Amino acid sequence: MADPGTDDVDTAVEVQGITKRYGAQAALDQVDLCLGCNERLAVLGPNGAGKTTLIAVLATLVRPSAGTLRVMGFDSADAPNEVRRRIGVVAHQTYLYEELSARENLLFYGRLYGMPDLEARVEMLLKLVDIYPRRHEQIANLSRGMQQRVALARALVHDPDVLLLDEPDTGLDQAHLDLLASLVQGRAIPARTVILTTHNLDRALELCGRVAVLAQGRLVYQAASAALDRAALRDAYHRLAGAAP
Repeated sequence: MADPGTDDVDTAVEVQGITKRYGAQAALDQVDLCLGCNERLAVLGPNGAGKTTLIAVLATLVRPSAGTLRVMGFDSADAPNEVRRRIGVVAHQTYLYEELSARENLLFYGRLYGMPDLEARVEMLLKLVDIYPRRHEQIANLSRGMQQRVALARALVHDPDVLLLDEPDTGLDQAHLDLLASLVQGRAIPARTVILTTHNLDRALELCGRVAVLAQGRLVYQAASAALDRAALRDAYHRLAGAAP
């Protein structure tokens, strides 16, 4: 691997043997992943599979019990702040300050990262996520779907190399699901590495070039979307999730 922080780094996310235990229970068990720059991976799995724990570990919000994580060449144990500068996270929690407006939230987060030309970037992102007309309203007064759009903008304000999306379509209508797709696929903004967790197999296959299935904390399947047997995957996933295909 090239020295971290150089233009020669071509592995965006490298996970080796990540395990997270809560007492005797393993939420993640020996998970290995490797994504190149601008790759898009969808992680599928039923409730309790470990998807949210995986995102939390990748985001450095939860420390693993074992294993290593590197983002853009930086080790999360040795340089957690460098890792955080290179990731944007959209999760169930929006991480927005409800008493601040949408615009004030983005300015606040952008200043934490020392972003240059911040006001212009915030204006661009507010327009991108279609919240600009209501940019001065407090987050508390916005609907869940609007808050989620601001959370998307927040995740992008520092121009991260890697986007971590934990079921990010919660509360979004079809128009904004289309926006999410354009962000993931690099149509609305420059492409970046994406790890997306979802229950929705069709969305996973639509948005991402690779698919993995997580079950009881273990990665039980990985394949490129174009190469996999979709019918077999669909049948296996629905059986795993306890639903009829």
